[in-house]
Amino acid sequence: MSVGQSIPRVDAFEKVTGRAKYTDDLVERNALIGKVLHSTIANGLVTKMDTGDAEKIPGVVKIITCFDVPDICFPTAGHPWSTDPAHQDPMDRKLLNRRVRLYGDDIAAVIAEDEVAASRALRAIKVDYEEYPLLLSPEEAMKEGAPLLHEGSPRNILAHTTVEDGNYGEAIKEPGLIKIEGVFETPIVQHCHIEPAVSFAYMESGRIVVVSSTQIPHIVRRIVAQALGIPWGKVRIIKPYLGGGFGNKQDALYEPLNAFMTQALGGRVVKLELSREEVFYATRVRHGEKIFLCSYVRPNGRLVARKYTAYSNQGAYGSHGHGIAAKGTNVFRQLYQDEKARLVDIYTVYTNTAAAGAMRGYGTPQAVFAVESHAEDIARQLNLDPLEFRFMNVMPVGYQDPFSKNVNYFDSFRQCVEKGKTYIGWDEKRKRYQNQTGHLRRGVGMSLFWYNTAVWPISIEVSSCRMVLNQDGSVQVQLGETEIGQGADTVFTQMTSETLGIPWENVHVISTQDTDITPFGTGAYGSRQTYVGGMAIKKVALLLKEKILENAFTYTRIQPCDLDIVDGAIVLKSNPGQVLMSLGELATETLYSHAHAEHITAESTLQAKSNAYSFGCAFAEVEVDIPLGKVKLIDIVNCHDCGRLINPQMAEAQVHGGMSMSIGFGMYEQLLYDEKTGKLLNGNLLDYKLATIMDHPHLEVAFVENYEPTSAYGTKALGEPPTVPGATAIRNAVLHATGVGINRIPMTPHVLYPAFKAAGLL
Repeated sequence: MSVGQSIPRVDAFEKVTGRAKYTDDLVERNALIGKVLHSTIANGLVTKMDTGDAEKIPGVVKIITCFDVPDICFPTAGHPWSTDPAHQDPMDRKLLNRRVRLYGDDIAAVIAEDEVAASRALRAIKVDYEEYPLLLSPEEAMKEGAPLLHEGSPRNILAHTTVEDGNYGEAIKEPGLIKIEGVFETPIVQHCHIEPAVSFAYMESGRIVVVSSTQIPHIVRRIVAQALGIPWGKVRIIKPYLGGGFGNKQDALYEPLNAFMTQALGGRVVKLELSREEVFYATRVRHGEKIFLCSYVRPNGRLVARKYTAYSNQGAYGSHGHGIAAKGTNVFRQLYQDEKARLVDIYTVYTNTAAAGAMRGYGTPQAVFAVESHAEDIARQLNLDPLEFRFMNVMPVGYQDPFSKNVNYFDSFRQCVEKGKTYIGWDEKRKRYQNQTGHLRRGVGMSLFWYNTAVWPISIEVSSCRMVLNQDGSVQVQLGETEIGQGADTVFTQMTSETLGIPWENVHVISTQDTDITPFGTGAYGSRQTYVGGMAIKKVALLLKEKILENAFTYTRIQPCDLDIVDGAIVLKSNPGQVLMSLGELATETLYSHAHAEHITAESTLQAKSNAYSFGCAFAEVEVDIPLGKVKLIDIVNCHDCGRLINPQMAEAQVHGGMSMSIGFGMYEQLLYDEKTGKLLNGNLLDYKLATIMDHPHLEVAFVENYEPTSAYGTKALGEPPTVPGATAIRNAVLHATGVGINRIPMTPHVLYPAFKAAGLL
């Protein structure tokens, strides 16, 4: 049995020894260097560009300006393509942009023989602009008379959705209801993956090849072709090992421009790598959101009707657009079940900030911060136990969502909460910290979370897999789903081993995706890989096993239905200890058979038409220094029901990473823009405050393993959920310690000190 065991990561040795080849390790020495010229205004129009002096610099090969690129708008979001225009991603970006929409927009590109020449050329290009008023927030962008960033988006609203469950207007008329409101704000943050956006491109036999650090090679292939206006089959994308993505690389970032560069030079190799500063302002960020909540509650705590209004800061370009805010509303609509009605009103708005796209959690960290902070406020105002208030209103066992058809099969919330409260010492500390005085105060807080697995039925969910039996009885496996550092290849290895009945050491997952070779899969996002990819693996492994046993009949004269594969050997089902022949012997005999030579392979596609809920919670303990406006995180635990654990040790590591991101989201991280120019002020790893090991207490992890019935191996989402509840648990612990509800994160001294002063604590 491989599934459920903490086997070593299959890529560990290559990575820790430095042998793993990332994109930059594969670039030819004679590759030309591409660099992008970024705008020095945030909103306006390039009226003129003088490249004369830049072209005279020795080593400069070519300069491409926003006046030279095809007049084609294309999408960049890493979503499966929809043949229905109404469900396609925003097509609002060009290879280079004459209409400038953020400070640092891409307006020209230089191709040179080396870094020095390329950098000198960038400085020598002269640009004239027509400048427009700056719009940094959705409120500013939606004002009447504000300049439009994109034609066809009145008041700069990319999308607006209203959804009503029940009759909200009638529900709130019930006598005796208590109205409780709150406004919550979350920041714009950056992914900060180790490897920057990097690619190199060349042409081969009339086709464009792009080697790129991307989570979504098959999707990038389509986007590159769309951007250049060429047939999709004219593009080949190769994805080597990848140094992190967290959703930023679930977008076509600079692959289209890199492809255009090599095309413009007849196929010469061009490398395009961003600096860390460019990654901050010129790739993607997490949407900042402002969320208004209004709840009508009975005195006993039963939620009767609620309203959720959100404004999502999309930034300069559409990317993943309205999907982020929409995913957040699912938290609101499903985590708690109102007795009568719910009303959702959400806006996604263009502004002159970095384009916002996918980031780990995909809209749920923002929504959970609002919904779970508000839940804590309601319980406090009504003098109710916060856990009992939640259990009174949380999604019940047996609930089925009318849209996705997801079913809540287990009492996961209560099971996870019991583990979390026991670890943190909830009951005892809630009493001990109840009536504190003095400058230093402690508190404990918690947050539930909701997450779903994969994206069906909002979009297609498909994964293809190929397995090949090698002569020695080992098996090589290929999928379009990508290893991006999260351990997917190891999990795929364990699944294949489990279903085929061979040792995991004999499974060789090919980590590199190549759109010319790798079967189609949409990539790494939506916490989909073990769920959807696992279905494809099981389907293909069973097909391969069937072929193996059919061939074994030739040599054993025993019917396939009476045979099995155990530990890499053909055995009798009735007597698994009796080895008839090894898988290696079978493979060699079959491949070199004079009577019927056959290369035993299996390949198929799995379209998943199900989804699954992942649930859990976080509990945190904090110490608050009121005069300093400073929070110290003392202890934190995440408890998850992610179904059956495939690799417990890797699962725990996955949660640790997500917890770290949630700590940064709640306490330290935010992108800051100059209000006069729109320039990003802290776009580097010195000024942008990531949580480090010095900011972490011990990170405790607990699991509830409820076997997910819709899953091939009983597993469901774990990649993104760990990032979701931590920030809110910390916020609610601060509320318990001080009596002050902080509705804006990160909870820096700049936020905490004024709040404590306004509450009379100073």
